[in-house]
Amino acid sequence: MLASTVRVTRDLDLAEEAVQDAYVQALAAWAADGVPARPGAWLTVAARRNALNVLQRQRTLESKLPLLIVPDSPVESDIPDDRLRLVFTCCHPALAVEAQVALTLRMVCGMATAEVAGVLLVSEPTMAARITRAKKKIALARIPYVVPSAADLPDRVEAALMVIHLLYSAGHTATAGPDLMRDDLAERALDLARMLRLLLPGEPEVAGLLALLLIHHARRSSRADADGRLVRLDEQDRSGWDRAMIAEADRLITAALTAAAPGRFTLQAAIAALHAEAATYGETDWAQIVLLYDQLLRIWPSPVVALNRAAAVSRADGPAAALALVEELERDGRLAAYHYLPATKADLLRRLDRHDEAATAYAEALALAGNAAEQRFLEARVDEMRRPTR
Repeated sequence: MLASTVRVTRDLDLAEEAVQDAYVQALAAWAADGVPARPGAWLTVAARRNALNVLQRQRTLESKLPLLIVPDSPVESDIPDDRLRLVFTCCHPALAVEAQVALTLRMVCGMATAEVAGVLLVSEPTMAARITRAKKKIALARIPYVVPSAADLPDRVEAALMVIHLLYSAGHTATAGPDLMRDDLAERALDLARMLRLLLPGEPEVAGLLALLLIHHARRSSRADADGRLVRLDEQDRSGWDRAMIAEADRLITAALTAAAPGRFTLQAAIAALHAEAATYGETDWAQIVLLYDQLLRIWPSPVVALNRAAAVSRADGPAAALALVEELERDGRLAAYHYLPATKADLLRRLDRHDEAATAYAEALALAGNAAEQRFLEARVDEMRRPTR
């Protein structure tokens, strides 16, 4: 709805206000008349009308208003293209990459500012200021609300891929709230990845990202039990994984690897594929996964990648070897607010039978975690580590 309304306003703040007003109108109208057959279309039309009314009052675009909306066009058919236009507007190279990612997560993906801050590991006030500056720059620079030409796409694709990946990550494991996953965000990210694949069928990294999301999505039903409790990868029921999605991802990975040297998303997809193709957790090819992480670190030297590599090393070479790597990341400091760092350390200490230290590390992870399902898992681990052994 927001993306469709921006077509009318060319102003992100005004479009947000128009959409919010549409929800308020729906609360009154639907209570009196019932929910319409197409509630999404009703809200979208109401938001666009609100925007037009504001623009008419401001007398800024009166001569152009008839050109902005095609009468009687199916609203739903506009939305996918509109979302992609908004992605590329937010991912304009005139903005810093950090601003591109933050603005797109906020405006296109509907994530609250606090959620965006959590995903990008910065404070909420810092993130709010970053988003405000980005919106102002779009307005001042008159950045057009269009899908860029083929010549301009390369400058924006990397940020678009990053945003879609972060959006899926926020849906795969919610930054806060009672549930482990947010299916709405995950589905939205997968939808955007498919649209981008249609727009850029020859771009290997687009194929790699889509493959990565498909593999993660294929096993979503096994990640939590009936009570919403977290189920670790080694305990998941692999018979419930969507093998059609995994096969589709495998074809995409093969196409990406034969087209060019693998990029970060293709390598991540290849790692995920090794997990998905193993018949059991014990049969996972950890040595090959470590090699892929080595290659990924060379092209994308991220501390999060280094942490994930350490987890793979713990399975290939044992927890003691991995613990030294994790402690080095602790000294680095960049993951100080990332709860998976102390959680990973705690798991290694648990496997080394250093239960008191493991309890302390699990408690540190618990203090940083915002997701209720993860909090329950970490609380159980703390209790387990503090329980006297016989």
